[in-house]
Amino acid sequence: MPIVKLTQHLINTELRCPDGKTRVELCDTELPGLYVLVSAASPGCGTFFLRYKDATGKTCHQKIARTTDVDLAEARKRARTLRAQISLGADPRGEAKAQKEVPTLDAFFTEQYEPYAKPRKRSFARDDELYRLRIKAKFGTRRLNQISRQQIQSFHTELLALGLAPATCDHHLKLLKRIFNLAMDWGVFPGPNPVARVPMFNADNKVEHYLDDDELQRLVNVLRTDANRPVCLIALFLLSTGCRLNEALSATWDQLDRANRVWRIPAINSKSKRMRSVPLNDSALEVLSQVGTEGKFEHVFVNVETAQPYTTIAKVWSRLRKEAGVPHLRLHDLRHSFASFLVNEGRTLYEVQQILGHSDAKVTERYAHLSKKTLQDAANTASLKIRGASRDCA
Repeated sequence: MPIVKLTQHLINTELRCPDGKTRVELCDTELPGLYVLVSAASPGCGTFFLRYKDATGKTCHQKIARTTDVDLAEARKRARTLRAQISLGADPRGEAKAQKEVPTLDAFFTEQYEPYAKPRKRSFARDDELYRLRIKAKFGTRRLNQISRQQIQSFHTELLALGLAPATCDHHLKLLKRIFNLAMDWGVFPGPNPVARVPMFNADNKVEHYLDDDELQRLVNVLRTDANRPVCLIALFLLSTGCRLNEALSATWDQLDRANRVWRIPAINSKSKRMRSVPLNDSALEVLSQVGTEGKFEHVFVNVETAQPYTTIAKVWSRLRKEAGVPHLRLHDLRHSFASFLVNEGRTLYEVQQILGHSDAKVTERYAHLSKKTLQDAANTASLKIRGASRDCA
């Protein structure tokens, strides 16, 4: 470890390793801690370093620059700045080490996000699918602090170019945003969240089909006469209560209070994650009286051949709706149709919100356009007042 007075001339002409050595440190006498590391593999050039002790007394080495990139004066200037920062408590090597300790996106997703989200998020299977199919290949090997806002913006745009629906592209963005937020909350990633200001497409992709009187008559006729009674009863129950398919398939007999005509859906089965009560009308009670599983099974809608609750009825529903002449009607559209029945009969949007279990009134407002007749009747009250006033003037 030769101690010499470093000069620019020495650096330009004498950076050589002694024979038999692979590397040598030339320590500066003018600025303690500054040295040039010279390697036998790269004669004629070296690297400026600053040697210092961290808060624990451990000797550390911070790279400054290559001798080919900066001159000696600049290296000494940078070394002095580093020493000043270190004296105030900074630790350049510690900060660099902390950056390297930030996990890759794949490591964070599999080791931390998945164990956390899987038991808490009913839609975790969708998260896993989005990550495995596209996000992992793009960002999986990168550390969280190596993923930039511009990279995420480009990824979001690429998804659209691949033909994915705008809403699906946005789902990828939402998942990434949630991952980064959790990493910041848990102190794994210092932030800021690179997804925070990436704009979403926010495309209006709401698709709603409402049954008119003729379609309703054809559908109910099929549901009352088709041989597959369990699936038909499920569909009739959806149409009679406005509940979601998952809520109906998860329903158990102990949740039903037919004496008081109410069905209490527990929070674990409710999309809003809050318990809600659904009133049971005559049509819903009629369905329950025909199911035939009470006292035999815990769940209401059970496949008697497997003795297991139904998990999907998509295949049979596809056949039923075609027979009814409504091939585009989705199971979820039965919920929309139930809401339309209420609105068109003059029920308030507040009543619809409470029955459907919407946590936000804005969701219920999608049905406002259906109440044209009700609104017209309301508007006519002003007309009656005006006409009455005109007669009084006459």
